[in-house]
Amino acid sequence: MQLRRLSLTNFRKFTRLDLDLPARVVLLTGANAQGKTTILEAIYFLAAFVSFHANVDRQLINFSEADKKDEPAVARLVAEYQRGARTHRIEVRLILEPVGVLNSQRLRKEILLDGVKKPVSEAIGHFNAVVFAPQMSQIVEGAPEARRRYLNLTLARSTPAYARVLNEYSQALTQRNALLKTLSESGGNRDQLEVWDDALTRLGSQIILWRIEAVQQIQKLASRAHFELTHEAETLRLSYQPAYDPLLQMGGQLGLKLDTVVDRSGLALDEIEAGFRKRLRALRNEEVARGVTTIGPHRDELRFFSNAVDLGDYGSRGQIRTTLLALKLAEAHWMKARTGEWPVILLDEAMAELDLQRRADLLKYVAEGEQALYTAADLNLFAPDFIEKAEVLGVDNGRVENISARRATPEGAVS
Repeated sequence: MQLRRLSLTNFRKFTRLDLDLPARVVLLTGANAQGKTTILEAIYFLAAFVSFHANVDRQLINFSEADKKDEPAVARLVAEYQRGARTHRIEVRLILEPVGVLNSQRLRKEILLDGVKKPVSEAIGHFNAVVFAPQMSQIVEGAPEARRRYLNLTLARSTPAYARVLNEYSQALTQRNALLKTLSESGGNRDQLEVWDDALTRLGSQIILWRIEAVQQIQKLASRAHFELTHEAETLRLSYQPAYDPLLQMGGQLGLKLDTVVDRSGLALDEIEAGFRKRLRALRNEEVARGVTTIGPHRDELRFFSNAVDLGDYGSRGQIRTTLLALKLAEAHWMKARTGEWPVILLDEAMAELDLQRRADLLKYVAEGEQALYTAADLNLFAPDFIEKAEVLGVDNGRVENISARRATPEGAVS
C-alpha cells in the first residue's frame, strides 16, 4: 500500500495543503509546532478515523474556520493511494454545524471511499497506517481503556467484521446495563436479561477469541523486534487478561499472578460462549444489585512485561519507548500478514532518545515495509546516506517545501 497524494483543507493549521508523496522514505523536518506531526495525524486519521493527538474531532478543524458560528465549518482530508493494482481515494469531511440557540454546534463526520459514502465499520481498514508517537506511551503505562482502545483499533483495521461486532456488543451492553439499573432500583422479572445475555455472550465471545489470536500473533513479532532493540538484553511479553477468562474458569482457578504465562490458543468459540453465558448467570444477583455488567470484553486488560517486570507499573521512560516501538513494528508486520498489504508506517520523532545501534535497528525494521514517513527536528539523528536516499520535506508554519528538490537544483537556479 502506498500513499500517493494527501490533500488537507482547514485541518489544524493547514488551511490548504496538497502534497505528492513518493514511494520512498519521506522525512519531514522543521522546528517544533510547525505542522510535522499534523501531517502524520492526518494520514492516520484517514486510516483509523480517530486522532492519536486530539481528544475530540472538533479540535482538528482549523481554529479560524471553527470559530464561525452562523455557518458550517468544514475540514476535508483526502488521500489517493494504491492498494494492490488499483488506485483508490478516501475522503473524510468534518462538518461543524450551528444548531439551536446560544451558538451551539454539532459535529458530523462523513466518509467517502471512491466517491461513495460509507459508515466507519465498512471503510476502516481499506487504507491502513501504523503510527508511533511519544504520547502513545499511554498504551503501556496508562489506564486499561487506552489498551482496549489500542486492541480495538488494531483489530478493526485488519479483521473486516470486528468493527461491526464491537459496535453491536456495545449496543447490547448499553441495553443490558440499563435493564440492570432498572431491576436494581425498581425490581422486576430478571428473566428479561436472557435476551441481552444471549447477545452479550455471542458477540463478546467472538471479540475475546479475536483478541486472543491477535495478542498471541503480535507478541511473537514484538518480542523479536524488542529483543534486537534492547541489544538482546530484554525479553518482551504481552499478557492478555480477559475479564471473563474461559481458560481459568474451566480449570477451576479464579486468579493467577499477573506475570504467569497463560496459553489460550486452543480455545474454541463455542467453549468460550458456553462458559461466558454460564458465568453471567452465576453473577446475575450481584450484577442486579450493582446495576452494571461486571465481566466481558469492555473490562479486558492487556499488560506488557519485560524480563517479568510489569512495564506499566515499573517501566522506565526508555523501556516504555522501546516497547512501544517494538509493538508498532509488530503491528505493521501483522497487518501485512493479515491483509496482504503493508500499512504506511508513520514515526513521529522516533529516533530521539535512541543510541546509534538502536537507530540502525529501527531503520532496518522499517525498511522492510513499502512506505514510511518520519518526522525529526534534528536531521543529525539520521545518517547522511539515509538522508540522501530520502525525500526531505521542510515544514514551516503550515507550509511544506521540498528540500530534496531544492538541494538537487543547480546552484543559482530557482527550484
